[in-house]
Amino acid sequence: MNKAGIHRSLSSVEVELEPRDSADARACLSAYFRELSVRFEGGYDPDRDNTAPDGDMQPPNGAFVVARLDGQAVGCGGLKRVGETAGEIKRVWTAPHARGLGVARRIVRRLEAEARRMGLATVRLDTNKALTEAHALYRSEGYREVARFSDNPYAHHWFEKTLADHPLAPLSN
Repeated sequence: MNKAGIHRSLSSVEVELEPRDSADARACLSAYFRELSVRFEGGYDPDRDNTAPDGDMQPPNGAFVVARLDGQAVGCGGLKRVGETAGEIKRVWTAPHARGLGVARRIVRRLEAEARRMGLATVRLDTNKALTEAHALYRSEGYREVARFSDNPYAHHWFEKTLADHPLAPLSN
């Protein structure tokens, strides 16, 4: 694809709120789980990972988004409230053919916007050691590695970000 084609595709990525049980959300999550089964040492069983029940990623205490490229679902992500001022981002995934276009970055930023809308000051997430591109994305978006905060059996890294424009965020010098 040439630069003009990539630019056109970038401008046609839309990330919108969607019910977690919509057909496109279910399709994205199924593809995500299949990919994790291949990439994770020892595979992946979604029944063992109970860190993001469907009900947690819906209003008023959560959100789920689907990314579309030229109208086709190519990614997803969820957010759940985990405390009075904290949320957790879960299930961020981009289809292989749409990688490198900034889809995951847009998903994360949209979920952060939803966290702000929900009045959250901090967002956190966990990830597996095999997902090195996710580690790089999160660090580039201002997440810092923190101590383990969940018992997700597939997580090896835990990250957190303070939403700087939140009234409860610490003041910078």
